[in-house]
Amino acid sequence: MTGRNLFFFGISLGIIVLFFVLREHWGHMFGLIPYLILLACPLMHLFHHHGGHHAGHGEHDAKKDPPG
Repeated sequence: MTGRNLFFFGISLGIIVLFFVLREHWGHMFGLIPYLILLACPLMHLFHHHGGHHAGHGEHDAKKDPPG
């Protein structure tokens, strides 16, 4: 098998296993949904602030208006 075929085989096998695990434990998954939402909030906060949007606000303003 080539690397690409092995990759797609692994993805397909993972989807099949996930389907059967979720089918057997679907009732337990509904109990985890509130916790997953609460976990997603801080994770999104951490990952969205690493885009460079908030870096160097003070430095940018200092370069724009040098002290007289």
